Amino acid sequence: FKRLPHDQTTAPQGNSRDLLTRLLSIKGTIQQFVDDFFRTILSPNDSLPPPVKWLFDLLDSEAQAHGITDPEVIHAWKSNCLPLRFWVNFIKNPDFVFDINKSPTVEASLSVIAQTFIDSCSTTEHRLGKDSPSNKLLFAKDIPRYRTQVKTYYRDIASAQTVSDQELGQLLQQMSAAHIGLFNNLAALKELYIYVSKYHMPILESLEADPYCRKLNLSHRLQSIAYIVESYSHSGPVSPLPPSQHPSSPSHLQPSLLAPLTQLTSAHLSTLPHLH
Repeated sequence: FKRLPHDQTTAPQGNSRDLLTRLLSIKGTIQQFVDDFFRTILSPNDSLPPPVKWLFDLLDSEAQAHGITDPEVIHAWKSNCLPLRFWVNFIKNPDFVFDINKSPTVEASLSVIAQTFIDSCSTTEHRLGKDSPSNKLLFAKDIPRYRTQVKTYYRDIASAQTVSDQELGQLLQQMSAAHIGLFNNLAALKELYIYVSKYHMPILESLEADPYCRKLNLSHRLQSIAYIVESYSHSGPVSPLPPSQHPSSPSHLQPSLLAPLTQLTSAHLSTLPHLH
């Protein structure tokens, strides 16, 4: 969708209408492709990835556990987890997947389509007028239809067959085995640990509050990992934290144990214990 030249900061009202008319004509050329793409990614069928079903069920169960009954909140959770986090990034950056040249004109057009998808995942109605940006006006009549597709997509996933934790674990193991050697596991562990170190107290408190996590001693294991990483970053490889030194509850934790590590590298994680 071609924009006005950079030297035209303002345009007469007639020119603006002419520009919008041309944009709508161009939009009509690609309308079917946009419709087909949205329909494809918003149609749960036999190829629905089991992790998506498992994740959406988890969000539903967490909402129920915390007494959250507002459907718009749950809708926002699901939108932020998949459509807005993954598909919007893919729409705006197809060069991440395909070997293509993304020109500035194509980039601007993809941004309009991505914004349309973002608005379609929102439950908030946006009032548009004659002074609204042209990129908002282009798909204004289509957004209610796309929004209905998003709601139907979430509803169909909710009614799909449940994916158990065991089934998800087996699938992830199969995927890991199929792509062994293609990814840097230590780099992934580093990113996870940086996140954990930032929110260490809420995570440890949640692990202690959950009966299943307490049964697996997950909070103690996490503290042992923190002990190893912190010690390694100062003095080299060390042995895991002895069980006798494990605190019995998060209230006894030393906040510095999981302090953010500015110099953390993948090498620091190479001695982490294997957790099954």
